[in-house]
Amino acid sequence: MYRTSDYDFDLPPHLIAQAPSARRSDSRLLDVDRATSAISHRSFADLPSLFKPGDVLVLNETKVFPARLLGQRSGGGEAEIFLLHPMPAGPDVWTALVRPGAKLKPGRRVVVGAELEVEILDSTPGGERIVRLATPLPLDDAIQRYGSIPLPPYVSRAPTEEDRERYQTVYATQAGSVAAPTAGLHFTPELLAAVEAAGVKIARLVLHVGVGTFRPIEVEDPAAHAMHSEWYEVPQAAAAAINGSKAAGGAVWAVGTTSVRTLETAVSQSGEVQIGSGWTDIFIRPPYRFRVVDRMITNFHLPRSTLLMLVAAFAGYNLALEAYRQAIAQEYRFYSYGDAMVIR
Repeated sequence: MYRTSDYDFDLPPHLIAQAPSARRSDSRLLDVDRATSAISHRSFADLPSLFKPGDVLVLNETKVFPARLLGQRSGGGEAEIFLLHPMPAGPDVWTALVRPGAKLKPGRRVVVGAELEVEILDSTPGGERIVRLATPLPLDDAIQRYGSIPLPPYVSRAPTEEDRERYQTVYATQAGSVAAPTAGLHFTPELLAAVEAAGVKIARLVLHVGVGTFRPIEVEDPAAHAMHSEWYEVPQAAAAAINGSKAAGGAVWAVGTTSVRTLETAVSQSGEVQIGSGWTDIFIRPPYRFRVVDRMITNFHLPRSTLLMLVAAFAGYNLALEAYRQAIAQEYRFYSYGDAMVIR
């Protein structure tokens, strides 16, 4: 059984991508063949040539929203409210992370702008806050106006207007993520059209990425790690396309770990993907038997992360770590704005 330390690796800091490539499809693509253990080097623009007619490509249509709100505490001093997701109490009540936590107890207020204030309502057992957003504007308009795109912690710069477009897939439609499903950042409308022209169906589902995606595992036994839950939805059209392709012998290509986790959550005992929505905390790690996904497109992930463990479960531990060694040796760009890998 693998331990968390088995997923550690050293990455030269200059390989952590701080900005996107000039064009989305200009990224490099590490091609990992599970049948032969061969690893080759391609351009992401080569991807359509790898499909066969009848395959299905699964996209996560989630959209990153400007979740980071910066303001002033009512008693003076700077504050940050990092919105996570709305609560059932109403669209203006959210779960959030706050800084400084010691200064933002229930009853405190943060002025974000002339038309947006945040009231701290309660604390959660996990150290989060329940907050109310007070604004005369439509709530989405206020968040868009005063919020900033929550770039990952390893991007050591402030977000720009370019990030509002580039830290987002071209097919994003459903706002709710605090991080991008980064494997999808490489696709362009032209590339998706080329995939469809190759006889491939495109299925679209949603999983809203939570802040837990950036958190390393702090315990040596992965089984002791508690996953954060994330909301997903599988529409009828997506389930029909995926199940139809599988039944006809086509391969299911999942774009990103988020699509993988959604599909492996939604599969029934009979092996069919079910329509529906809910919360998933599925933790995929070796050994795991995949029931839906046949191919995976993914970016390179942080050491000691649940995402790297998922990749190791899919490719096989030794092949996954060898792929990472070769990517580092060939100076691939890592993490959210970095290059991609296909495992097939």
